[in-house]
Amino acid sequence: MERRNFLKTGVGAATLGAGALTLADEKVARAAAGMPTAKIKDISVIECEPAGVRLTVVKITTDQDGLYGYGCATFTQRADLVRPAVEKYLKPLLLGRTTDRIEDVWQLCYDSSYWKNGPILNNAISGVDEALWDIKGRQAGMPVYQLLGGKCREAVDTYGHAGGNDFPDVVASAKQYIAQGFRVVRVQIGIPGMAGYASAGGGTSNFKPLEPGPFYEPAYDLRRSLKMLEMCRQELGEEVGLIHDVHERLTPNEAVQFCKESEKFHMFFVEDPLSPEDIEYFKQIRQNCDTPLAMGELFNSPHEWQPLIEQRLIDYIRCHLSQVGGLSPARKIAILAEQYGVKTAWHGPGDVSPVGHMAQITLDIASTNFGIQEYTPFNERTQAIFHGCPVMKDGYFWVNEAPGWGIEIDEKEAAKAPFTPGRDNLDGGWGVIRRLDGTVIKQ
Repeated sequence: MERRNFLKTGVGAATLGAGALTLADEKVARAAAGMPTAKIKDISVIECEPAGVRLTVVKITTDQDGLYGYGCATFTQRADLVRPAVEKYLKPLLLGRTTDRIEDVWQLCYDSSYWKNGPILNNAISGVDEALWDIKGRQAGMPVYQLLGGKCREAVDTYGHAGGNDFPDVVASAKQYIAQGFRVVRVQIGIPGMAGYASAGGGTSNFKPLEPGPFYEPAYDLRRSLKMLEMCRQELGEEVGLIHDVHERLTPNEAVQFCKESEKFHMFFVEDPLSPEDIEYFKQIRQNCDTPLAMGELFNSPHEWQPLIEQRLIDYIRCHLSQVGGLSPARKIAILAEQYGVKTAWHGPGDVSPVGHMAQITLDIASTNFGIQEYTPFNERTQAIFHGCPVMKDGYFWVNEAPGWGIEIDEKEAAKAPFTPGRDNLDGGWGVIRRLDGTVIKQ
């Protein structure tokens, strides 16, 4: 009798101790407090390609008029597979469930397939997870960062992508970012005749690959990139933070050598020096130098990031939020990393939707161990679809103050920028690069 009387007191019922209420009791308490429980009425998928990159967003609609949320599920390399994962598997599982149990829904989606930690399922779950956070923020009338404990900083420091075919081009590109207020820049240089990463290789070479198509030799990249870093440090000065993305292309031994040689350039960090299959070599890098290291954009599983964090073998964790399953697991990664002095540097290229970028910035603004955020500009076409894209000023991203993510999607505009037909069949989503002898390389 006392318990029923307590429930009738309205708002006070919501403060009853954890575990004391059944789901039915929670509904009674919410109704008494004027807060009806929202249920998932529909789950849909929005696909668009506004900037040459395929973006996927999940929309959850509730049974309450005008209450819905968006979540990033972008897996552009296998983009066509995310929609059926959401519509055929997660949607039937979740229709009719309440929106307020985000962690429970995440675990339900994660464990229901039995086979776990795959990028397709993780991205589908991310779309659901982030959409539920968006809904919770809209219900509370608060931006999501307030639900995570509030701001730890005023804005989010970022780095831009500088590059060029030759050394002067790289320096000039970096200076353009510095002039805009960026304090850290990633620098990449092309290799003549080769398919270098993030910068086209101008000119030709005398090499004759045994297989037709793009080719690359890591030893040439290693030497040319080190020379680039030397020139950038000389021309840009010591105050600018330098990042270089190896992009997992070097052999483990070459990665150790590169990190050791780059130590003298006082790097902000070297990004992805090893592939996920070779992470044991981080121990060897640590034994040879103190170059700051960042890793994680290809990670799907806790088995990949946990040992690197717990053994303090990296300085920055930079997972792709949707690749690990959304805001909920990424928040746990950030908290784990904080305990070991590892900072965050979430993966933020063009193949993250503005919704995903806002989820990252939200986590950045609310995490004590934030390090830096990768920056990608949003073109006019993207902004016409995603209203409320994160704002960039003086090298900082600013979090939205509107409830939820503060982003609305114009679905009619999204329909005007559909996926390129058959793209997955044409290039596998990323393409193939070989060595001169025809061996497919990691990239």
